[in-house]
Amino acid sequence: MGYVAVKGGTKAIEESIKRLKYERVHKGSTIEVEKIEAGLRGLIDQVMSESSLYSESLASLAIKQAEGNPEEAVFLLRAYRSTLPRKHVSRVIESEQMLVERRISASFKDIPGGQILGATTDYTQRLLDFNLLEETEEKVKEWLAQFHSEQMEANEESHTTDLTIPKVLDYLRGEGLIAPCENNDQEPRDVTRESLDFPAARSQRLQVLTRGQTGAVTSLAYAVIRGYGALHPTVGELRVGSFPVYVDHPLEDGDDEDGFYIGSIKTTEVEMLMPVTVEKELGKKEIEFEIGYGICFGQNETKAIAMGILDHCLENPDPAYPSHNEEFVLYHIDAVESTGFISHLKMPHYVTFQSKLDAARKTKTTAEKEEVRG
Repeated sequence: MGYVAVKGGTKAIEESIKRLKYERVHKGSTIEVEKIEAGLRGLIDQVMSESSLYSESLASLAIKQAEGNPEEAVFLLRAYRSTLPRKHVSRVIESEQMLVERRISASFKDIPGGQILGATTDYTQRLLDFNLLEETEEKVKEWLAQFHSEQMEANEESHTTDLTIPKVLDYLRGEGLIAPCENNDQEPRDVTRESLDFPAARSQRLQVLTRGQTGAVTSLAYAVIRGYGALHPTVGELRVGSFPVYVDHPLEDGDDEDGFYIGSIKTTEVEMLMPVTVEKELGKKEIEFEIGYGICFGQNETKAIAMGILDHCLENPDPAYPSHNEEFVLYHIDAVESTGFISHLKMPHYVTFQSKLDAARKTKTTAEKEEVRG
């Protein structure tokens, strides 16, 4: 992790920690972890993704302890993650297995399975809802009862249950408009267990991107679209839903077909379409499409889209743009490393600063003497 060490008098540090708790509870009330888990879905999803740990309850606890500061919450959750034993490795998850809650394409109006809007703020007015000031648990329970009743009726009429839908881009591959994607069965390299080196494997790049600070990933992708990469992508398909997770049965030989189900994880998956000009025979140029891939825990669509843009940039290095330089991108989007390094500037730098100050004084004195001589 980054620069985090602090030195100082024991008594002063104890009082500082006591004051920190005071600032969290000084209004005489506290927010329950269950309330955070119930009402701060977006923040929880962001913290889980940047921490590489899928646990809504632990993310809620970290958010409470960090007083809503996402970088500090990520730091806490990553530190806790480092203490956990690794008992199993899950079986490979195929993205076609997602139980879809939301699914759209900005590239095609009519897609097999249809557009599923799901839960999104895309179609809401960005106006403060003052009715939330009077929202009570009783009103919430009444609304939920009515909502569940309507959902049951709708499901009975449509005869639908969980939705598993084929991928949009598979149809384009079938038409030969997108190059087929070859399987890479190499074991992924884990940046939490070995240092990141360059050139990085794609598994490392994708892991760093999905762990990256949401704002940083979004900003760099925005820079690409504005011109630092001259790229204007389109969302081929965006999905939000749950993946079932299986491991080999701990008491069997691992040859069982179904495996042992341990739960599901909610994720956002995006496949971006990137138009590229390809030179063919006799100097003829054609437009083809390449893919940028993004995936992260929870519903975090902006980050997943931005991740897909940067994934394509890093797959196609270009020295003219920093957004295509994997060292520049991957080293600077990590929330813990970047905030840790910035925060270390608060630590004592007395010796180094005094040496610079002495050098500045000597330079000034020398200049004054030369001026007098002149």
